[in-house]
Amino acid sequence: MIPTVCAPPARSAAAMTAVPLRLRWYPYAGKGVLAAAMAGGIALPWIADAYTVSLAATAVVLAVLAMSTQLLVGVAGLPSFGQAAYFGVGAYTTALLARAGITDGPVQLLAATLAGAVAAAVTAPLVLRTRGTALLMTTFAVQSLTATAASQWTALTGGDDGLHTPPVSLPVAGALTRAAAVYWWVLGCLLLAGAVTALVLRSRLGLVLRGCAGHEPRLAALGHPVQAELAAGYTVAGALAGAAGAMLVAVNRYISPADMGFDVAAVTFLAAAIGAGTMTGAVAGAAAVVAARDLFGGMTGGHGHALLGALFLTVAYARPAVRSVVARRRDRAGGDGIPAIPAAVDGDVAAEGRS
Repeated sequence: MIPTVCAPPARSAAAMTAVPLRLRWYPYAGKGVLAAAMAGGIALPWIADAYTVSLAATAVVLAVLAMSTQLLVGVAGLPSFGQAAYFGVGAYTTALLARAGITDGPVQLLAATLAGAVAAAVTAPLVLRTRGTALLMTTFAVQSLTATAASQWTALTGGDDGLHTPPVSLPVAGALTRAAAVYWWVLGCLLLAGAVTALVLRSRLGLVLRGCAGHEPRLAALGHPVQAELAAGYTVAGALAGAAGAMLVAVNRYISPADMGFDVAAVTFLAAAIGAGTMTGAVAGAAAVVAARDLFGGMTGGHGHALLGALFLTVAYARPAVRSVVARRRDRAGGDGIPAIPAAVDGDVAAEGRS
């Protein structure tokens, strides 16, 4: 029998009352901020101009791609730099469908998601043979080779000139030509991706991925099929990246090899790093990256890349301290429901011994 990783029992009432009142408010405050952000995001087209709405749509696309990277980097402990490859696979799948006359948004989203998942599943055995810096460089190679293939395969991808596409359409609304309509479509896709990701993180797969990040050799020694579990997580991350590619084509009506290049991979990794291991943080990081590069960069005379460089340095030096503070507050407030892997696994092994 293969041991399973299970959540520990809920904390006792006495333990909960021992938590200071101000710490017990942290989860509710976080939910309040999230609800306010969602309400503001939905209302944005009514309170902002078209340019700001288009930037917000770009941030939403990057947010889904950052969630894909966060699933590997922040949850599974796999420093992946290659999610831009599956992002491009999903985007080109969507563009080819659109140019063939299939402009239905849900169909494009599903096809791009499947394409990203298949591409990730095919490359997972190669990527997951390595760990650490070697894995980072392997995923970088996957991203570079995929971008090069898109650039050279001109008969299919249009080469460096890229592919222009007609607007995405919905069964009831028809073609989405207004910036607000496109923004609401990709925002809905973000909410759907967030819901699916939350289910994955609360599933057995999510717990095992966290266990691999905490102590992969121990899980393997206890009989867990670590490679298969990591391959499943890698495939899910590829599916998320593919979905983000479909959203990119809906926003830009255009795709080229530059949209899956090194710059995209770097800013995605930065957004995930800003997230400090959380999905909501990755979404906030994507918003911060787009704001620094495009919004404030335009306000400062085109110095967006300099602002991104400053953001990189800030994250590199401040992220360890931020993660430490978040971890201490989470522990004092009762944790996030994710068990410590050694204790959880030991409990399962003990139960197996008694069975």
